[in-house]
Amino acid sequence: MSISKRLMDVMLSSLLIVVLSPVALVIAGVIKLSDGGDVFYVAERMRAVNVPFQFWKFRTMRLAEAEAVLSGGHTAGRVTRVGRFLRRTRLDELPQLINILRGDISFVGPRPPLRRYVEMCPDVYSEVLRTRPGVTGLATLAYHRREEALLAPCQTAEEAETIYVRSCIPVKARLDLIYAREQSFCYDVQLMVATVFKRVRLRARRGRFSSR
Repeated sequence: MSISKRLMDVMLSSLLIVVLSPVALVIAGVIKLSDGGDVFYVAERMRAVNVPFQFWKFRTMRLAEAEAVLSGGHTAGRVTRVGRFLRRTRLDELPQLINILRGDISFVGPRPPLRRYVEMCPDVYSEVLRTRPGVTGLATLAYHRREEALLAPCQTAEEAETIYVRSCIPVKARLDLIYAREQSFCYDVQLMVATVFKRVRLRARRGRFSSR
């Protein structure tokens, strides 16, 4: 990771932690009041082939099923009402600002994988994880909706994982490697801006659709 990229991560994550802390407190309170369970979902992810870290998100699923990883048809009924809103707006990822500040991940990069996917596809991830993982990135922007469409019909965790490993990991890896070749400060800023405005456009479209 370049010095300029790390400096941007530290400065921007520090600023956002201060500015968004009231929002995070409200979200934490709503999650706690809604079902009395844990506020955070914490799980192991890999930032390099042999380097794990604890990955933080706001919890969006019922406690009994919070260990589910891939969201497909088999998990649709397990996401809480608050969780659906958090996922749609990506506010569930606010705790990852701490991961960024600590240096576990960056704002932009490949999504950090589970250890078992790294072990299943070592050749793929030995290349992909040469780049520090991130909250958003080229693969996230370009392939997220396609990944959701592929996993949505799955009725079991095994089916979802089979499709994810066979169809999603190779495509996302190719996109992650394209990002690695093109990576620059300006490109990171473009991807971050695209992430924010993509969410705004999606919500605006839904609003127009629902008003008809």
